[in-house]
This record gives sequence, structure tokens and C-alpha cells, in this order.
Amino acid sequence: MSEPDLHPDTVAVHAGREGLAELGVHALPIDLSSTNPLPDIERGGDSYEALTGGRRPPEGGSNVYGRLWNPTVARFEQALAALEGADEAVAFASGMAAVTAAVLALCAATDNRHVLGVRPLYGGTDSLLAGELLGVEHTFCGMDAVADEIRPDTGLVIMETPANPTLDLVDIAAVVAQAGDVPVLVDNTFATPVLQNPLAHGARLALHSATKYIGGHGDVIAGAIACDAETAIALRKVRTATGSVLHPLAGYLLHRGLATLPVRMRAQQENARVVAAFLRRHPAVSHVYYPDDDTTGILGTQLRGPGAMVSIGLRGGYDAAERFTSRLRIFTHAVSLGGVDSLVQHPAAISHRHVAPEARPGADIVRLSIGLEDAGDLVADLEHALG
Repeated sequence: MSEPDLHPDTVAVHAGREGLAELGVHALPIDLSSTNPLPDIERGGDSYEALTGGRRPPEGGSNVYGRLWNPTVARFEQALAALEGADEAVAFASGMAAVTAAVLALCAATDNRHVLGVRPLYGGTDSLLAGELLGVEHTFCGMDAVADEIRPDTGLVIMETPANPTLDLVDIAAVVAQAGDVPVLVDNTFATPVLQNPLAHGARLALHSATKYIGGHGDVIAGAIACDAETAIALRKVRTATGSVLHPLAGYLLHRGLATLPVRMRAQQENARVVAAFLRRHPAVSHVYYPDDDTTGILGTQLRGPGAMVSIGLRGGYDAAERFTSRLRIFTHAVSLGGVDSLVQHPAAISHRHVAPEARPGADIVRLSIGLEDAGDLVADLEHALG
């Protein structure tokens, strides 16, 4: 059966595993080669030309060199593309490497050297654009002002939904309509392909910090972009030139993580629902940011579930946040998210520290990444920390 005929849970398990029987193996193979034998000078040169140009290895050619192409990483890319409903996917050494490649490929390497960022955004993306390190101009705006901020030289619109850390929901199709012919990149890290597929709503690129839910176990750093074939070629050219290639072992771990992604995501989401309901009743909590109470119509249409991230505002501001994070026993006080264990972080102090003050999360906001522990144990830990 073809992938469109299969449930996403089945695709998550089987995509990218084609041809394993012919290889005589069942588990995913790992090719750790840093260099590859060349069949002869001419075909080696043809292979090098194709790969440095962002294309795939030619028939009868060679993978040439690990910075250009790796079959283990390519299998993961194929699987992620299938889950996102994309032509292709391109994997990178980190999520920030993926964002950087998108800006370089679609803006810095073209005449369209303006990037429009729709706030709120992940702090790393926000500060990358604001820092003007990539030779492009930038503008920030809200989700309703995209059309007003589009310029003749705008090459890319970057947005995130659910947004980090306040879980704001943004209508992808509405932003795409405002952007017109300008490509829209959607950071899909919080939702994952299990809960949201940005390309189905008109986005050109779906970005993942694969470090998070796709890896799922806190043991890999990676990024990936699912997109059309033409954009994939441009992204691979940047990846080759900048050396932001994903290590094969990381590609293997991510591909293995995809198989359990739907199960993990749904289980963590159910824990998050329990946690959010408890926090809404607690007098020390002034606000709960969790989109299960969405009234925009995005949840249930664009977004298939509220996910497993919960942020809260604490009465008492920064001092309360300091006490809260230090008293937790099951939640680990650490950056990142999306793993099997629960984490807590203060965004204004860490991930969003370098965001401009007007866009920085409040000092009272704490972000929770809900894991796979028993929901009752998590609630008890939160109750103790808030006590």
C-alpha cells in the first residue's frame, strides 16, 4: 500500500525502511562512513557535482563524502517527509542550523533579502533575526499585520504555532494568504506532525527542532525542514556549503524516535490535560497557557490536539518562579522540551533572554514540558512546589 492509504501511526513505523529486506536486515542500518569509494574519476566528479548542487547521488555514482550525503540520514528525511506530507525533508545538525539554512537559501542567496518574523517566536529564532548575522534585513509583527509588513524584497515569513512559550495559536492559512507569493516557514516543533501539518494549510516549509519530540529522549541535537523538492535542493546546497550536516548516529536515533512519536505524543498530551486542569484550580497560578480552551477554531481543524506543553503565570512574579522551580522534585529544571521526562524552565531568564523587552515573556511565566510519568505523581509534585 502507498503511504497516502495508511494511517499516520503506520507511516511513523514503516516510512524510510524500504529495502531493508533486500539488505537482509530488520533494524535500521547505520552508515558511519566519512568518505566513500569512487567508481572512477568521471563518475566521482559527476557525483560531486550533483551533491554540491543540492541534488541526490546519481545512479551508479557515489555518496562521495559524509558532508554531502549519508544514507542513514536520508532514510530519516524520507520518513519525516512522509509524516509531514512533503516532497522531501532536509536534516541539519540543530534546529538553529535549519532556521539559518532557510534564511540563507531563500533570502541571503537571492534578491529578496528581507525576513518577516511573526511574534511570538522561539527566542533563538527571534534573536537570530534581530542580530542581523546573516546579511538580511528583518521586521517583526503580529499575526494580523503580516500583509502590511510584506515588502517587494521579502523572501521569507517565519512563524510558530503553537508559539513558544505562551502556546499562542496562529492560523497558518490566514498568514499564508497575507503573505501572498512569499514562502511561509512554520515552526512545528511543539505540535509535531502528529498534531499538525503546516504544508496542508499552504506553508512552504515545516521546521522542527528534532531535538525535542522527534528524538524524544534528550540524547540528540538536530533540526529538520520538510518542504517541496525545489526548496530541498536549495537547503541542501546551504547545508553542504556550511557543513551543518546531521551526524548519521543522530539520524538513526531520530528515525527510531519517529516510530513511537504518535504514541508518546498522545500519552504526554493526556498528562498535560490533567496538569493544566489542576493548575487552573490552584490559587498560586494566575494564568494557564494551554490551548485546550481555544475559541478561535484552530484546535480541531488545523491543530488536532493541544499538545504536551503547558506554561503558567505565577502570582508573585519572578520570586515565585524561583521558589517554584527550586522546589520541584520530579520535574527537572532544564532547558529543552519534548522528552519522555518532565522539564521546567523560566523562558525570560534562559531561552528568551536576548529577545527584545517588548516581546520577552513576563518574569512570572514558567514553562512546563510534560513527560510520560504518572499524571498523579506530576500533579503531586506541582502541588508541593506551589505550596
